[in-house]
Amino acid sequence: MAESTLNAIRIKVRRLTRSPSEAQITDAQIDEYINTFVQYDFPEHLRLFNLRQTHTFYTEANRDTYETTTLPGNPLEDFKQIFLTVHDPVFVAGYQITLSQNRNEFFNWWPFNNFIQRVGTADGVLMTFSGTVTSTPILRNHVTFTAKNSIGVSFNLHDDGIGNIIGEIGAGPNFIDYLTGNFTITFVSPPGPNEPIWAETVPYQAAQPTSMLFFNDIFTLRPVPDKGYPVQFEVYRRPTELLAINQSPELQEWWQYIAYGAAKKVFEDRSDSDSIDQIMPEFKQQENLILRRTIVQQTKERTATIYTGHTGSNSGYNWGQGSF
Repeated sequence: MAESTLNAIRIKVRRLTRSPSEAQITDAQIDEYINTFVQYDFPEHLRLFNLRQTHTFYTEANRDTYETTTLPGNPLEDFKQIFLTVHDPVFVAGYQITLSQNRNEFFNWWPFNNFIQRVGTADGVLMTFSGTVTSTPILRNHVTFTAKNSIGVSFNLHDDGIGNIIGEIGAGPNFIDYLTGNFTITFVSPPGPNEPIWAETVPYQAAQPTSMLFFNDIFTLRPVPDKGYPVQFEVYRRPTELLAINQSPELQEWWQYIAYGAAKKVFEDRSDSDSIDQIMPEFKQQENLILRRTIVQQTKERTATIYTGHTGSNSGYNWGQGSF
């Protein structure tokens, strides 16, 4: 079998770019062109069957949103850097659930039913107030406390998603317990005499999730999980970076396509449009060749319709009841 390693790709790039000498372009520079193409261009040119896989994360009790941040310890750390798109089917604890990427659709199913409660009355002197929101548990990032000062200017305080109260706060305790509703807040100055202190929250009933929204790189589950559940869905991921000289791409047949893609990027930086034109026919040919596997694989899949899940006779008398 022909060599298909990083070293072979380097040699091919040197030949295509007519750069046999390290003085013209170093191996390290070629590797950078190769991996830039592999990591960023390749998956946008082609969404291959081989780059589609399942991904699983685990919920936490009473937590509805899961951000795909790069913070260490996050169950979805680096998710948006590794994976490109999210797809059905989605399973929670082995049961298929609904996936939406439309906020309007999702929150029509699961509206925010706000609960407004008077939790105190100001005397014009005190700035710190404690109490309990009665309808619990309550959603994170949906807690607001408001009051007015003596000249009618509103104070607005809200939660940060981890139990702290932020906004127009004073020096003092500022927190809320999402499960019990217990809170202590400190305004930046005293609310006016006899002014009501209002709390606005969104109560919920925790259960096994049946719907998931993926929007703005955040997963939102409804109902809010009552315990830890595995959430499994399909994703397209980026190809693996080539770091070792004897390392091959995940499919060895990709190596020439990668070489042509890296050479194209070299010519782009050299503003050599004529050379780009010369290699483009073969670049597209290699693209078609490695796409063939995915095309053949997908032609075996039945296009989903409203009848896909039915089996048995075409007769309306026993539709979906199995064959006799």
